[in-house]
Amino acid sequence: MRKVIIGKKVGMTQIFDEAGKVVPVTVVEAGPCVVVQKKTVEKDGYSSVQLGFEDAAEKKFNKPEAGHFKKAGVPFKKYLKEFRLDDAENMNVGDTITADVFAKGDKIDVTGISKGKGYAGVIKRYGAQRTPTSHGGGPVHRHAGSMGSGTDPSRIRKGKIGAGHMGVEQVTVMNLDVVQVDSELNMIDVRGAIPGPKGGIVYLRNTSKTAREKKGPAASISKNPQKKSARG
Repeated sequence: MRKVIIGKKVGMTQIFDEAGKVVPVTVVEAGPCVVVQKKTVEKDGYSSVQLGFEDAAEKKFNKPEAGHFKKAGVPFKKYLKEFRLDDAENMNVGDTITADVFAKGDKIDVTGISKGKGYAGVIKRYGAQRTPTSHGGGPVHRHAGSMGSGTDPSRIRKGKIGAGHMGVEQVTVMNLDVVQVDSELNMIDVRGAIPGPKGGIVYLRNTSKTAREKKGPAASISKNPQKKSARG
């Protein structure tokens, strides 16, 4: 079953687990989200639901946008996001999704817009190396340097690293652990950091990738560390 929800990043803190160890967590205000629109294979060619998050005043919307909510018969929402779900046919317009859709121990992927860093050089932006700082290096120690031959193609090809605007791009962090869920406050504590600033909108979904069990000789050695090889 595919589980999703829209949330807002509240900030980071730390909690203590059963063993007394400190666990850094990010607190996310997850939902409640309402189903604003439902798409079906018969009518639209694919199955999905559109979720709305955070109430907003009607005066904030133009006529077509307001009509979208009035047609669905749901409250006006500031943020809308469409999700393709395997079980979308089991959901209906007006249904509410709350934080308890996830449980402690779930593995999730979190998508958000990263923090903006402004105009950044190639070292900060891509981790490029400095040029030598000895005599004769000139005032270009943090420049990108040569990126290709001069005769052919006589230009810098697309995709090369360079200085420019850093951040403000979609980032997904995968396989994060849900540490705890507060269904009353609609809060989810996620282990580790997630993209975006405080107050940024994030999308939580159960993870699409899981850790696979190792196979082959390396796996047998790791499972039996005391077993000596035939050469030993």
